[in-house]
Amino acid sequence: MPKKIIGFSKLSRVEKIDWLTKNILDNSNQVKLLLDNYLNSNNDIQTIHDSFSENSISNFYLPYSVSPNFLINDKNYTIPLVTEESSVVAAVSNSAKFWFNKGGFKSKVKSFIKRGYIYISFNGKIDILKDFIEKNRADILKSTYNITKNMKKRGGGISAINVVDKTDDLKDYYQLSIDFNTSDSMGANFINSCLEAMSKKIEELSRRYEPFIVNNFSINIIMSILSNFTPDCIVEAYAECEIKDLIAIDDIDPNEFANKMKYAFDIAKIDINRAVTHNKGIMNGIDAILIATGNDFRAVEANVHAYASLNSKYESLSQCTILDNKFRLSIEIPLSVGTVGGITDLHPLVKLSLKMLGNPSSRDFMCIVASVGLAQNFAAVKSLITSGIQKGHMRMHLINLLIKKNANEDQIKRAKKFFVDKEINNYSVNEFLKLNP
Repeated sequence: MPKKIIGFSKLSRVEKIDWLTKNILDNSNQVKLLLDNYLNSNNDIQTIHDSFSENSISNFYLPYSVSPNFLINDKNYTIPLVTEESSVVAAVSNSAKFWFNKGGFKSKVKSFIKRGYIYISFNGKIDILKDFIEKNRADILKSTYNITKNMKKRGGGISAINVVDKTDDLKDYYQLSIDFNTSDSMGANFINSCLEAMSKKIEELSRRYEPFIVNNFSINIIMSILSNFTPDCIVEAYAECEIKDLIAIDDIDPNEFANKMKYAFDIAKIDINRAVTHNKGIMNGIDAILIATGNDFRAVEANVHAYASLNSKYESLSQCTILDNKFRLSIEIPLSVGTVGGITDLHPLVKLSLKMLGNPSSRDFMCIVASVGLAQNFAAVKSLITSGIQKGHMRMHLINLLIKKNANEDQIKRAKKFFVDKEINNYSVNEFLKLNP
């Protein structure tokens, strides 16, 4: 076990790698070569990548893929996707192609409020705290002027301040709930900067507020930060067609397919064991486009899973309905995403992704993301109720198995044909390679 190291972040990249290989990786030159091979040959681009994270020693690559034929609100998109899961891009692309001639996906933003909170300990009643906030509202908002002036020019800013009494849950616990419109940015830095400025002003004002002084009341600000839970920043998307148009799906009768699909969605609504996996399938598509566009997929994951639990139990995020011989899939999710700010202005491939999407506004991007999630959801459940999830997944995984076993190009080409209608697993691939040296 290596000794504790002080000042690691101040070491150069080479010094960090030397320490790593010497203390943990047996002075392996192969490790050094591997890390060097994953550096960008363009020093300017590498410098940009190094700036994204502390203690960077190389780059970690994931495939950058595209999915064409995405008809969303009557506009044809090619979607950038970053994922290591081999079947995701194929599945979402097939889904987009399937729905293209059926009107594609329709989507709209229902609400666009994001919130930050100032968490307060206050030894008085809520009415007294509300009076303090109301009387000092102008000064509290004024403290954010230098932060909000540019956001206001883009139509954003602070729209509300509300006092929330949480003393039933925790002694002396109150919240200041602040509503924000962050325009086209995700807005985390903007919101947090505003909250910190407001917190300082509130503390300053509270120390000279006469009713507090007379009654020996005091505000103790515990912390201030945005919430990644955005139940009032909602987007919905749907795709629908006549049941008779559900043709060419593994030779299954359209009515049987529609009813089986609906039943699968109904199961995900009432069974947490299925709901978690159902929603993970949605996030396979959503995470891939979020990563490609430099968005915080971790925040979105936390957000949507909390939203899935709003009814005091965990449920599916999407629905399937059949009405008047019409088959409809829909999804409603909270999304806090951005198309400006963060690494969107820095990462070359993020810039390319947004350009590929036509440099959308944040609201348009929410519609795109929701549609991609629904497309992936349809593809996953379609596989489950027809051929099974493993058939398509393992076909895509075949290449990974062959590369892992050092198969050459000719073997890979022959294997693709050989395994079209055969079971794919570690044993069967080994046997194929033995017979096809």
